[in-house]
Amino acid sequence: MTYNELWHRLVPLYPAGEAKAIVRWMLEQTFGFTLTQVLSGKVSELSAEECALLEEIMGRLEKAEPVQYVLGKEQFYGRNYLVDRRVLIPRPETELLCRYIIDQNATKAQDNQTIFDIGTGSGCIAITLALELPNATIAACDISDKALQVAQENAHRLKANVCFEHKDILAAEPDSRKWTTIVSNPPYICHQEKPQMHPNVVQHEPSQALFVPDHDPLRYYNAIAAYSAKHLKPGGTLWLEINPIYRDELIQMLKKRHFIEIEALTDQQKDSRFIKATFKHETTE
Repeated sequence: MTYNELWHRLVPLYPAGEAKAIVRWMLEQTFGFTLTQVLSGKVSELSAEECALLEEIMGRLEKAEPVQYVLGKEQFYGRNYLVDRRVLIPRPETELLCRYIIDQNATKAQDNQTIFDIGTGSGCIAITLALELPNATIAACDISDKALQVAQENAHRLKANVCFEHKDILAAEPDSRKWTTIVSNPPYICHQEKPQMHPNVVQHEPSQALFVPDHDPLRYYNAIAAYSAKHLKPGGTLWLEINPIYRDELIQMLKKRHFIEIEALTDQQKDSRFIKATFKHETTE
């Protein structure tokens, strides 16, 4: 097999450029090939055992299984995270959300910072914030025990101090904790959007972490806003990754819940992907 033969096998599923990138990353991660080695034909020198492994991997990729699940890893904020079908694959947009939060908090006294990540999945947000803001106190929750297993393993491997807990934010009982920052990348894709999505997402990534009912697109945001109104410290900030389609509706909902200084921030494609808001406590009115 040659590199060209390999990436052409994925062209029915992906554009040529993406197919090439997938195969190059797979060869680098699996066999340690550099780009130069890939392009110079190193693939043809694989042993029979290595060829069998390569064919097994290609078979899974040809069934639209994401390369991250096939390899069991994905990079996020310069670090390797374990990922499998228990969790969503971390996205570059969410890296940018972390950068926004880190930039805001880097100049503050970290000893006073308490951050809560709702719907942590692989743990990529909470772990990144814990490692980049080492003096802050970080906790995270998820409704999925399987996802929490992955998050805890990632935290252990990356030596991040994060307290993980099981919590259903749709039925969360108030507690005594107060946070300076609450962040969430909750499910925000309506079922009606499925036909426009790639099969590798719809068929393989956990639907519980992706989709909301068509009639209730803000289901999780309403719950997160209600929880945040009770658990943010005075001047605390709520950060959300959002579906740009519902940006204006979401902003209006936050205003009704007494959030102020609401700002929509863009992702790498200049889409409105994030919301930053401060809760206006009664004591400050």
